[in-house]
Amino acid sequence: MFSWKNKKIFVAGETGLVGRAVLRALSDYDVKILSAPHAQLDLTNQNRTFEWLAAHKPEAIIMAAGRVGGIGANSSYPVDFIRDNLAMAQNVIEGAHRAGVQHLLYLGSSCIYPKHAAQPMREEALLTGPLEETNEAYAIAKIAGLKMCGFYQRQFGRRYICAMPTNLYGPFDKFDPDGGHVIPGMMMKFHAAKMAGMPSLSFWGTGTPMREFLHVDDLAQALICLVEQYDRNTHINIGSGEEISIQDLAVMIGNVTGFSGEILFDSTKPDGMPRKLMDSARMREMGWAPKIGFKEGLEQTYRWYRDSLAPARQKIA
Repeated sequence: MFSWKNKKIFVAGETGLVGRAVLRALSDYDVKILSAPHAQLDLTNQNRTFEWLAAHKPEAIIMAAGRVGGIGANSSYPVDFIRDNLAMAQNVIEGAHRAGVQHLLYLGSSCIYPKHAAQPMREEALLTGPLEETNEAYAIAKIAGLKMCGFYQRQFGRRYICAMPTNLYGPFDKFDPDGGHVIPGMMMKFHAAKMAGMPSLSFWGTGTPMREFLHVDDLAQALICLVEQYDRNTHINIGSGEEISIQDLAVMIGNVTGFSGEILFDSTKPDGMPRKLMDSARMREMGWAPKIGFKEGLEQTYRWYRDSLAPARQKIA
């Protein structure tokens, strides 16, 4: 068991969706948080990352930093996604090893699995088939980080472990209709359409792909559990175990946001993977289970988004 008491913890990516959720979870523990937001420390800069880790010597690292985005961003900027995510993984993992950090948790993504992997996707499905083309660059970078952790564990005895979360959502997500993930992107579009009184709204694809979602605060609790208990030299899935079609998701978010127009889909645009459901049996065996219901989580996230817009409206007024 890893004890958090009086430990120095570095949450890489502390201003992002996952990083903020981890910090919220750690507020219940007697820990010292080592803060280094992107403006202070660019993790793609190897020398600066190595120097910072050597100077501060965290006793555990949760590696939640990364360049992320939806289908559009992944398709348009594959070089950015593979370059930046490879650099961050290499710099933080090797920098941690050089600084003598024994405990590190690296976050991957469900997109590491083959496009046509058997559902639900088990950890053993990794590298058993071709990846989904639209996020191949991001997936390859994440697979490299995952493998690095395993090799450092095998060669040096480091407790560098890997978690593969399903699609995430929650407060402080990237609300960008082009560069963000599906839930914040949809939520932002629906809100804008409602405010503008638009009669209809169109989304990419056919609406038929199935997706699994997990509230980021449930993920944070899973990560706490893993740092405390997990030491296997293999990654572990973290998912809700429930899935929904993109079309049904759009209807649900439309209802949550109060949009009353018609919802359309553009089948000339890519769908991405047809289905992505994680097998999270190993995580459940450790005693973790999600607690936030999907509708409840969407409503909470939308309230946060509306509240985040209030300061901007006040400034304009």
